Amino acid sequence: MLSKVFSGHSFYHACRYIVNKPGAEVLECEGVRGHDYRLMAEDFILQQQLRPQKEKACFHCSLSFYPGEILSNETMAKIAKEYLDKLNITETQFAITKHTDRRHVHLHIVANMVNNNGKAITDSYLGLRGKKLAQQLTQQYKLVPALSKKLELTNYQALRQSEANKYTVYKAIMDALPRCKTMQDLEKKLQQQGIETQYKYKGQTTEKQGVSFKIGEYSFKGSKVDRKFSLSNLEKIIAINQKQLLKPRHETSLFIRTNSNQNSSFSSQSLTTSVTKNISESIEKVAEILLKPEQNFQQTPSALLKENKQRKKKRGLHQ
Repeated sequence: MLSKVFSGHSFYHACRYIVNKPGAEVLECEGVRGHDYRLMAEDFILQQQLRPQKEKACFHCSLSFYPGEILSNETMAKIAKEYLDKLNITETQFAITKHTDRRHVHLHIVANMVNNNGKAITDSYLGLRGKKLAQQLTQQYKLVPALSKKLELTNYQALRQSEANKYTVYKAIMDALPRCKTMQDLEKKLQQQGIETQYKYKGQTTEKQGVSFKIGEYSFKGSKVDRKFSLSNLEKIIAINQKQLLKPRHETSLFIRTNSNQNSSFSSQSLTTSVTKNISESIEKVAEILLKPEQNFQQTPSALLKENKQRKKKRGLHQ
């Protein structure tokens, strides 16, 4: 299961999207009317006025299940409510709807960040906390984990143009990356497919901080295409490529000498296939490590950072 938190949505637009979508089904709602998105939005806005200074009171997220995974409406609603509860979005209005317009069933949740008592609910790190909780709930309910995109299960016709282009970039990088020893190699291979690689630099220096990929009028940060495609993760994968591409040369020369009389049909094409397969497997192993969920799902990034600093201080005292 994957979580995605949307920012900057108003109650009217969020309610219209989750309720008015063809085939949408309201699974459960609390404190709002679910049969009409206009009435639902009015109910949310009325409670928001209890604390008018809380301008961004609309929480909107999606929970996406693995393609083909079948869950009852009751189970999905239970997961959604537990997700809200662990985000501390409690004692407030919410609406949970199911969408089936894509190959993977997914839920949309809209909740009021002004609770029933007129108090504001904290919205710190909601996106990150939501992703961690989705990983935790995936394990808790024994759902199918989604560590990487499954292109063969993607319904391209159902995607918006921006999403379709993002998948095009994803596939192009996955195809090119195993044969790249440098970022320049990746840039050239993507350029051949009409994808431009752009870098973000630190201040006025030449130090690279991030990477994005542009196709047509659309531009995507590497980490938005896939978390393993951030600049730092790409550099780690390419470093492994360099070792993998160098290592077989020595082993291959020995292999060819010892097997030249036994198997004369051995070809450079089979060698290339073998090397590419090894690199692809290495990339998947690295991606699994990079995307492995942390054990502590409750701590915010600031708390984790503080904990790491305390550990370093303790180590320094014992040296």
